[in-house]
Amino acid sequence: MLMRTDPFRELDRLAEQITGTWSKPSAMPMDAYRDQDSYVVAFDVPGVSKDAIDIDVERNMLTVRAERRPLQRPEDVQFELSERPLGVFSRQIVLADTLDTENIRADYEAGVLTLRIPIAQRAKPRRISIGSPETARTEIDS
Repeated sequence: MLMRTDPFRELDRLAEQITGTWSKPSAMPMDAYRDQDSYVVAFDVPGVSKDAIDIDVERNMLTVRAERRPLQRPEDVQFELSERPLGVFSRQIVLADTLDTENIRADYEAGVLTLRIPIAQRAKPRRISIGSPETARTEIDS
């Protein structure tokens, strides 16, 4: 149900992870799977506060944006090592028309943002009953 629009997205994502800056967002890793009547998408955003995450849906485009800000440290601290990336991270996903974008639920726990996207009622399998034609016919006089 999740559709990819660009076959080169994985190469772009890798380049964004390497070259992401404050002005150019980096991609965030994600998992997506189906769980009964909904799709679950989990994003890794460790070290990001809940209020620094934005989730938008416009038509069928889901955009998740998160900002990891620097921790408050005394100004006289000298770094020995700094490997944790800071800045803006984002991910866009094209959602299928069969998903209910009006009822997306988001939870954030232990650095993982989890979105549950229900499958639209119209897209769920359903049984169709077979009726019989009416037995009474109306005669038309000429």
